[in-house]
Amino acid sequence: MDNTIETQLSHRSIREFTDREVSADTLATLFEVAMRTSTSRGFQHAGLIHIHDNKIKDALARIGNQLYIARAPELIVAIVDTRRSVRILEEKGADPTPAKSMDAFREGFTDAVLMLQNIAVAAESMGLGVTLLGSILNNIPQLIEILKLPQYTFPALGIMLGYPAQEPQLKPRIPAHLRVMDDSYQEPDSWLDTLSEYDRQMTTYYDARSTNRRSDTYTDQVVRKLQTTPVKDAFFDHVVVQGFGPAT
Repeated sequence: MDNTIETQLSHRSIREFTDREVSADTLATLFEVAMRTSTSRGFQHAGLIHIHDNKIKDALARIGNQLYIARAPELIVAIVDTRRSVRILEEKGADPTPAKSMDAFREGFTDAVLMLQNIAVAAESMGLGVTLLGSILNNIPQLIEILKLPQYTFPALGIMLGYPAQEPQLKPRIPAHLRVMDDSYQEPDSWLDTLSEYDRQMTTYYDARSTNRRSDTYTDQVVRKLQTTPVKDAFFDHVVVQGFGPAT
C-alpha cells in the first residue's frame, strides 16, 4: 500500500506529545504544503497564525475547555482572510464589496479548512501526531480579540501537532457503504437497526482502550452530545460583525 494512504488510514488524534521539538525546517515544509493547497478561484483567501506565546495557548485552552491545548508543542489557527483582496481593490480604485461578501467568506473558510487537512496528512507522514481543534470556536468574539483579527478575517479551525507521546487505539468509523451514496441521497428505514453493529464496535472500543474507559455507543453519543451541547446559532452573527455580508 502507498505510504501516504497507509498513514491516512492509520489516523488518530494525538493529544499528548513528547518534549522533542519540531524543527524549523519541518515547520517550513508544513507551511509550504499549506500554501500548495487547492484554493477557490486562486484567491488564496486563507491564512495561518502560528501561536508561539504560551499565554495565548493558555487562553485558547480555556476557550476550547481542553487543557492539553496549552501543552501543544505547536499550535496553528487557520483563518479566513479576504482583507488582502479588500485592500487591493481599494488601492486600485475598485469596489471592494465583492471581497466582503458571504461568497468570499465561504470560499475562504473552505480554503482554511483544506489547508489544515493538508498539514495534518503531511505532518503524520513525517512521524508527527495531530489533533484538529474546532473547540477554539467556542467563544468566537474572545478568539478574535486574542488573535487581533481585523475586519474581513475570521477564525476557521485550529490544529496542534508534535511528536506523539501516546499510541491510542484506532477508533472505529461508520462503514463507507453507509456514507458513500450513488447519484442521490440514500438512507435506511432505521438508522438504529443499521448502526447496531457499529454501536457494538464502539462499545468494544471504549471498553478496551487504555484511557477514559467507559460503556458507550455512537448512537448514544449522538443523543447525549446534541442534546447537551449549547447550540451556537450566533456563528453568522459573528461573521457579519467581522464585515462579511451579501454583495450588492
